[in-house]
Amino acid sequence: MSSSFYRVSTANMYDATLRNLSARQKTLVDLQENLTAGKRVVRPSDDPVAAAQAERALTRISRIQTEQRALDVQRNAIAQAESTLGDAVGLVQEIRQLVVAAGGGALKPEDRKTYANQIQSLREQLTEVINRKDTNGIPLLGALGSALEPFTGPLLSNPDYLFAGLPGQAASGGTSIPTTVDGHAALMFDPVRDGVYTATVTRGAGSSLVTSAITTSNREALDGAQYALAVNTVTVDPVAGTTVVDYTLTKTAKDGTVTTSNVTTAPVKTGQPIPITINEGPDTVMSFSLTGTPAAGDSVALQPSSSLMGTIDSAIRGITDATDSVAASQAVGQALSNIDAGMERLHNMRGYAGELLNRADRITGDQDKRSIQLEGDRSRAEDLDMVQGISDFQNASVGYEAALKSYAQVQRLSLFNFIS
Repeated sequence: MSSSFYRVSTANMYDATLRNLSARQKTLVDLQENLTAGKRVVRPSDDPVAAAQAERALTRISRIQTEQRALDVQRNAIAQAESTLGDAVGLVQEIRQLVVAAGGGALKPEDRKTYANQIQSLREQLTEVINRKDTNGIPLLGALGSALEPFTGPLLSNPDYLFAGLPGQAASGGTSIPTTVDGHAALMFDPVRDGVYTATVTRGAGSSLVTSAITTSNREALDGAQYALAVNTVTVDPVAGTTVVDYTLTKTAKDGTVTTSNVTTAPVKTGQPIPITINEGPDTVMSFSLTGTPAAGDSVALQPSSSLMGTIDSAIRGITDATDSVAASQAVGQALSNIDAGMERLHNMRGYAGELLNRADRITGDQDKRSIQLEGDRSRAEDLDMVQGISDFQNASVGYEAALKSYAQVQRLSLFNFIS
């Protein structure tokens, strides 16, 4: 029976052992680095795919943070615009109350002028409010772009107030809202969109004519034309107890074309309002009524109102120039109707601004959810399971310690220890 003898080179044994020890030490150091960093992927070479996923998630999170900072600026601007519209509503409500008070039948002309001065002061405050700017000097009601002061007036020309900008409302994006509100839609009247008209009465001898508020319809056919009604005769039938008014209607179109027609109203019970309708072809475009006692020589001018501020100025002039309660009643009635139309526009745009703020809140909520999702994606790609990491580190530490001890014990063994 033969025996086989093998000899392992001492140097080779030492080299192999040291390589194993170095590998264990590197593994232990890497695990320690992972634990201290809290990451499974410390450098891209650890796991290129996971590192790419984590980097993509971090890039998207950074973009969301940038979009959110921009949204905060936009939200602040719209909040200021909404507050500005609220201040404008408050001022117009005060003006309306003063206009109502100025229509009192027992007031003297001096009393009405006092009310007119108070309204004038509030109108000047309103002009200041609607031209407010944000912290960057951009008009809050600048629509799609405007001059530093979007609203200019009163002017000597017609219209007496102008919007020095581009009307329209900027659209919201998926992660953004506009920074301005359409001031033109809030404060300016459009003949086709709004159809706001003012009736100015010039009374003849013995007249107490007052008109009702103007109602417009089929505004595309109306197209902002001006009308003048001149009363020719007023016929009262004492037997039937009716009144008939014959008048001449003059129309001035936007292009300057002038047309006239003679109209006779249907008999109406004396003392009752006399309805007036103005037609363009088959369409009725304007209607109102004559109250009081009309007389030959009366005239009524029907002109489109350009803006809420122009309406207020017309009220100031009418109240100031009113010589009696009839004239004051005419000025107040027209002003209240048109102020209410302007208030509706203001409320609509203020509601829109409030909806933009709600939209900003919804965008913020959506962005928060996306950030949480992306943070989860990043964490799954590169973060370390601390329980598993500690367990792996302890196992590697025990293994490295055992390898060191075994290496030390083997190193102490030598054949010469057994040779006497």
